[in-house]
Amino acid sequence: MPDNPLDIKQQKAVLSISDLSKFYIMGEVRVDALKHVSLEFYEGELAVLLGASGSGKSTLINIIGGLDVPSSGKLFFHGREITAATEAELTSYRRRSIGFVFQFYNLISSLSALENVQLVTEIAENPMSAKEALMLVGLGSRLNHFPAQLSGGEQQRVAIARAIAKRPELLLCDEPTGALDFQTGKLVLDVIEKVNRELGTTTLVITHNASIAGMADRVVRLRSGEVSEDRRNLTRMSPSELVW
Repeated sequence: MPDNPLDIKQQKAVLSISDLSKFYIMGEVRVDALKHVSLEFYEGELAVLLGASGSGKSTLINIIGGLDVPSSGKLFFHGREITAATEAELTSYRRRSIGFVFQFYNLISSLSALENVQLVTEIAENPMSAKEALMLVGLGSRLNHFPAQLSGGEQQRVAIARAIAKRPELLLCDEPTGALDFQTGKLVLDVIEKVNRELGTTTLVITHNASIAGMADRVVRLRSGEVSEDRRNLTRMSPSELVW
């Protein structure tokens, strides 16, 4: 594990977020999920987005991933405005550039681990093999096991393998340890850190668990839809060192 954090002066912004807001109308009530958020995320960076339920972190990650659109503001990916994209362009952006990992694994129960990952490799332009992706997350001996034959942590690692098999530039992890116990959660975080380190994938992990922030290059805290803190860690901890 490197002692020095990522030097952003040597990196370029992959994502640029400018004055982003998102509100919902529920009956006669307006709910502001995001309020004037401006951020940049850099190539190879591992960032943790912290916040309590309702802080806006999931809304932000969904907009970054092209699953939702803002009410106002702009999002740029390598200088291209995603917020001005057509639905077809958003589909291409999600397919080519984004890997998603969610709290619940969303595996197809009737398919083996290998087959679950192959679903993505069949539609990607330049994928790694499903076997290679599963070996990267430590499941080379579990290729032909079905989800019901895997532990929760193993299922989440299959989900990570599925997300990275298409070689995305952005890996978006929404509460990836939320359904796991402490020890299993650390194993999953170790896999996420390994992907970031070995593949150089820009990685955003959103969580309500402040202890996870220690593994990040950068910590962004959201509160009531606004950025309340944006800081860099002087050192990155190994996931094995985390305690919660």
